[in-house]
Amino acid sequence: MERVGFRLKVRLEKMDEYVARHADVWPEMLEALSSTGWKNYSIFLDRNDGTLFGYFETEDVQASRDGMSKMAINAKWQEDMAPFFVDLDGAHADRASTNLEQVFFLQ
Repeated sequence: MERVGFRLKVRLEKMDEYVARHADVWPEMLEALSSTGWKNYSIFLDRNDGTLFGYFETEDVQASRDGMSKMAINAKWQEDMAPFFVDLDGAHADRASTNLEQVFFLQ
């Protein structure tokens, strides 16, 4: 199982709405994530500066990301979420996030 951590930055003025949207993620989006192998997916947000940390586990990171890129619901979700993030430069958050290096793991 691969563990993936990533970072993004949420616009301060949009944080409350971002949190509200994730309290009610579209069922089709949840199904797409599950069907493409995303497990134990968590998102953490620092409300002081908008730093977002995401974490998920999967058998194959590239296959899971490629699978999501083929899902129409993912394209719709990414378009809907794009205004919430800083410095995407026209990319979707799922492709513009900064992957983090794992330096420690305690099982």
